[in-house]
Amino acid sequence: MDKILMKTVIERAIKNEEDAYLFYTNLLNLVDDPVAKKTLSFLAAEELKHKEFLVRFLEGSYTSKGTPMDAPVDYQVAQYVSMPDVKKDMSTSEVYLVAAHREWNAHQFYLGLAEIQPEGEIRSLLLEFAAQELRHKEKVEYLYSNTAFPQTAGG
Repeated sequence: MDKILMKTVIERAIKNEEDAYLFYTNLLNLVDDPVAKKTLSFLAAEELKHKEFLVRFLEGSYTSKGTPMDAPVDYQVAQYVSMPDVKKDMSTSEVYLVAAHREWNAHQFYLGLAEIQPEGEIRSLLLEFAAQELRHKEKVEYLYSNTAFPQTAGG
């Protein structure tokens, strides 16, 4: 792959991670629930890790592939439940649904970038990032399901 094109793709991915970090840190200011705040802090930290990895990759200090992970499960909640408006005093389940939509969009972003890349290291990297975003979506959809539809004593 052309070095300039590779640099452009990775810089766009870095910008995407920065935007995601800002999104989650801004959302933190709208949420009161301490559990939701902890989840949003976790997601923001994950986005920073992604950015740091991409910066290292761009600088040439990337080393081999990371530990392989289980394939994520896509519950497809974000694809079928509309995203609520981002506003002050959202319910905890709404916060998780907003996060699920954000992670789904990030997943789609990386898949789209990967599709236009030739086979090779960059394509593999972008596909791994797509899978990581889908793993985040899996987590927040699980949290959404358990807060929006809590288990009752009757089953």
